[in-house]
Amino acid sequence: MDLRPHIERFEKRFAELESALSDPKVFDNPQRAQELTREYARLKDLVSAGRAYLKTRTELAQNREALAAEPDESELAQMIKEEFPRLEQEEQRLTRELQFGLVPPDPADSRNTIIEIRAGAGGQESALFAADLFRMYSRYAEARGWKIDPMDSSPSDLGGFKEVIFSVTGQDVYKRLKYESGVHRVQRVPATEASGRIHTSTVTVAVLPEAEEVDVEIKPEELDITVCRASGPGGQGVNTTDSAVQILHKPTGLIVRCADERSQIKNRAKALKVLRARLLEQKVAEENARYAAARKSQVGTGERNERIRTYNFPQNRVTDHRIELTLYHLPAVLEGEIDALVEPLMNHDLNERLAALEK
Repeated sequence: MDLRPHIERFEKRFAELESALSDPKVFDNPQRAQELTREYARLKDLVSAGRAYLKTRTELAQNREALAAEPDESELAQMIKEEFPRLEQEEQRLTRELQFGLVPPDPADSRNTIIEIRAGAGGQESALFAADLFRMYSRYAEARGWKIDPMDSSPSDLGGFKEVIFSVTGQDVYKRLKYESGVHRVQRVPATEASGRIHTSTVTVAVLPEAEEVDVEIKPEELDITVCRASGPGGQGVNTTDSAVQILHKPTGLIVRCADERSQIKNRAKALKVLRARLLEQKVAEENARYAAARKSQVGTGERNERIRTYNFPQNRVTDHRIELTLYHLPAVLEGEIDALVEPLMNHDLNERLAALEK
C-alpha cells in the first residue's frame, strides 16, 4: 500500500484544522469545537508518524544504496547491516500506526469508559471471578496510568461481586477496552469444592463509552429519582444518611443506582453519568441495527450473548474465541497483563476494516 498520498492528505487536513481552531468563533459552538479539537489531536499524531515514516523509508533506501556500493566484508557494510533490523522494525510500526489512521475512527475511542461486571451462571464461583476480573482491569488501568473510580457494587458472601460498576478515565480507554465486552467463561476448581471437580462459570462484562450531555438529552420530567439509606460495610456515616440514589428513566424503563459515595449529590451525578452511557449505548445500537450483517464480521461488537473468552485454570490457558488466540500465562493475564490479548484484537479489527475499505 502506497501511504504517501494518505500522508499528504493528513498534512492538508491538519493545516485546515489549525486554521479553523485559531478562529475564536469556532468555540461559539462547543460541540463543534470539541469535535475539531479531537480530530486535531488525532491528526497531529498521524502527521508526526507520517513524517517519521517517510524519514525511515529514506534512510532505508540510502542504506541499501550504500550497501550495494560497499565490499560485502567492509566495516561500513557490517554497520549498515546491523542498522537494517531497527529501521525495518520502525517502518513496520509506523506503517501500522498510519493504517489505523486510514480507517474512520470510532468517535467513542477517545472517551472515558464505564465498565459493568456482573456474575452470571455459576453462583458464588461466578461472583468470585467477577472480583478477579475487576482486579484484572484495575491492574491494567494502573499500568497504563488510567484512573479507576468505583460507582456501585453488590458484594457476595465469599468476597466476590454479584455486580460491580466503575469508570475508567484516561487516554484511549474505550479504544483499548471495548473488545472486553461480552461473556467471559472461567473453568477451575472452586475453593469450596471438596472433590476437586472443575466447574464452569460465566461473567458478563459491559463496556460503555461515557456519554456527554450533547450526545443524549435527558429531560428532568423523564426521571423518577429516589434516595435511600446506603447499605454496606460499616464506616462512619455510611449507614446513617439517605445517600444512595436510584434513577428511573421513564421512557426506557432503565434503572440506575449509585451508592458508592457518602454524598447524595455525588451519587446523583454518578448515576446520571451511568444513565447517559446506557442511553448512548442504546442509541448507537439502534443506529447500528441497520448494519447488523456487516457488524457480525467485526471484532468487539459487544453482543452480550457472545462467549468471547475462556480462562482455563487447570491448563493455565486463556483463549479468545473471536480470533482463536490462546495464551499459556493465565496468572499474568489476571494480574492485568492483557495487552497480549488487546493488541491482536485491535490488529484483527484493523485488518477487517482495511479490507472493507479496499472493496
